[in-house]
Amino acid sequence: MNAIEILPHLNAGLNAAAAVCLGIGFVLIRLGAKRAHRNFMLTAAGISGLFLISYVTLRFFAPIFAFQGEGAIRIFYFILLASHVVMAMAIVPLAGLTLYRGLSGKFDQHRRIARWTWPVWMYVSITGIAVYLMLYQFFPASKVAGLSLV
Repeated sequence: MNAIEILPHLNAGLNAAAAVCLGIGFVLIRLGAKRAHRNFMLTAAGISGLFLISYVTLRFFAPIFAFQGEGAIRIFYFILLASHVVMAMAIVPLAGLTLYRGLSGKFDQHRRIARWTWPVWMYVSITGIAVYLMLYQFFPASKVAGLSLV
């Protein structure tokens, strides 16, 4: 297995790690542990940044794979994928703004936008794992173009 072949699995792991950090960060702020909350949310942001680099690398060097599921599961997959992609595009500026407001001490503004950012970010992380499982594990994909991952 070469470096590019590892990236889908790495990306799923990064999504899982980000989701765990997001969940812990959420619990910590509810408990009033602001410093620990900040640290976990910054860790989630760092992990998500690594994911983005890995994902862009994968898309640049690896082939596109066709989803192999049929019937209702195929419809479900593409609805899930579409919602994941739309929300993933939104989360980059949304998370950036939320982090900026928190780090700059604008806590009222941070709290207001974080109520939107957190569920979208968590959704993107979890659906990223679901897309990975469906495309690479449950319904192993076939290559459409480019390099082979098998």
